[in-house]
Amino acid sequence: MKEKLHTIPVNEAFDIDGECPVCNMRKELETKAIDFTMGPSYMEDDVRGETSRLGFCDKHIELLYKNQNRLGLSLILKSHLDRVIKDVEKLSSRNARIEKPSLFKKQSESSDLVSYIEGLDGSCYICEMIDRTFMRYIATIFYLYRQEESFRKKFRACKGFCNRHYSLLSKQAAKHISGEPLKDFIKELDSLYLDNMKRVRDDLDWFIDKFDYRYADEPWKNSKDALPRTINKTNSII
Repeated sequence: MKEKLHTIPVNEAFDIDGECPVCNMRKELETKAIDFTMGPSYMEDDVRGETSRLGFCDKHIELLYKNQNRLGLSLILKSHLDRVIKDVEKLSSRNARIEKPSLFKKQSESSDLVSYIEGLDGSCYICEMIDRTFMRYIATIFYLYRQEESFRKKFRACKGFCNRHYSLLSKQAAKHISGEPLKDFIKELDSLYLDNMKRVRDDLDWFIDKFDYRYADEPWKNSKDALPRTINKTNSII
């Protein structure tokens, strides 16, 4: 098959021996986004402007901290704090000029500041970077499924999908495929999901049994890593 630039990461994700190739795709995007953010780009005005405005979610601030570029992260967060303080002062000043509501009116005006803070809690520069590319990768899955028999074989041979990405593929399918190919895709997707959920469930069941003295001398089979594989299936964590 002749590779195209946008098909390479998708094919590579399906080549990895894991419980969800879509998780593999997103993990690779996440790693690249962390490296980009903590690389020389954090000194660029446009990047700093976006990180100052959006901040980071709990998960990604931890990954940024583990990157070990403490000076870079400190500079990024200093700019973010400067932006937040400036915005809060502006909102506080505006609220101070608003006439105090009476006993019988809702205090809706004071929610501007709270809404701003709540918005910060739900925004993340890394998440936005990932999402911009991730949905193009999802569209590429359907493109390859429609166009390439070699990819369809690869799709059928994968170990299924996690809950989140099974649901995503199922919802997105009708936007990219129609007619009989759509029915075939959904049938294969459902089968891959359920068969592999049962496989992981059985591995986890045997992992639990191995803690029983009656099975102490029995082989582990495929159960030694059953717990992290189950977490991948249930929570999309790899």
